Amino acid sequence: MDYFFHIIIMICIYIILALSLNLLTGYGGLLSLAHAAFYGIGAYSYTILVTKGIIWPVAICLSIIFTSFISFLIAYPFLKLKGDYFILGTIAFQMIVFDILYNWTTLTGGPYGISGIPNFSILGHSLNSIPQNFCLISLITVIVIPVFSILYKTPFTRVLKTIREDEICSVSLGKATVKVKIWAFVISGGVAAIAGAIYASYVTYIDPTSFTLDESIFILIIVLVGGAGNLRGPLVGAFLLVILPEILRFIGLPSSIAPNVRQIIYGLILIILMLKHPKGLLGEYEFE
Repeated sequence: MDYFFHIIIMICIYIILALSLNLLTGYGGLLSLAHAAFYGIGAYSYTILVTKGIIWPVAICLSIIFTSFISFLIAYPFLKLKGDYFILGTIAFQMIVFDILYNWTTLTGGPYGISGIPNFSILGHSLNSIPQNFCLISLITVIVIPVFSILYKTPFTRVLKTIREDEICSVSLGKATVKVKIWAFVISGGVAAIAGAIYASYVTYIDPTSFTLDESIFILIIVLVGGAGNLRGPLVGAFLLVILPEILRFIGLPSSIAPNVRQIIYGLILIILMLKHPKGLLGEYEFE
């Protein structure tokens, strides 16, 4: 039963990541490959705070604020880049964050990471079992999903979609396009920090290899496969792509080739969808 709960917890973490990236990519049309960087910033900032004695709800809030601030700092210069240059810019930021996490050993533990991260606790009781973590993390996810459902229907998101479809038209209508896209960056990065804090508390150990460019690509694939531009796509994408490796595990593939087979299958799924169903399984937006 613990195995089942663990899978659901990982699905919950990736749902939060996919929903946050979907705001930027699916609604804003900004193809970012730096989401694992914000995920990692959230995880490390939460970890550093909570290991210093800050209670976990306050630590999560502060990590959201810090990650949102970093998102704000990079948003404006990044938004001056267009198309492929924007994607390259996000890749560069992802690599910079990874190098900082890997080399700033006095703060992040470098390649050895940080261990002994406290679990979440309620009324002084530590949630150190998988079912207990499952209950709280599922509750957090159940709160996040309706919040995004509401956010996706707000005038802010409608303006974001207008910018995605025709930015020049949006400017001519008097919309503050840069401001709206910056807010999308800030919200997306801040919510990714929630997933980072959950991951750090659940696993109780983090290191830079959990927040690489490969992880950013995986999060983007979740959004693309499920479908961008609505609520359902990221939910379905997270479920399918977290479950897929577990199915391969039951097939009995040797551990030496299983990761490679998984990457091949991910690539084939993405190629087939882009050729046959460019909007993903349930998406509303097709990337050019």
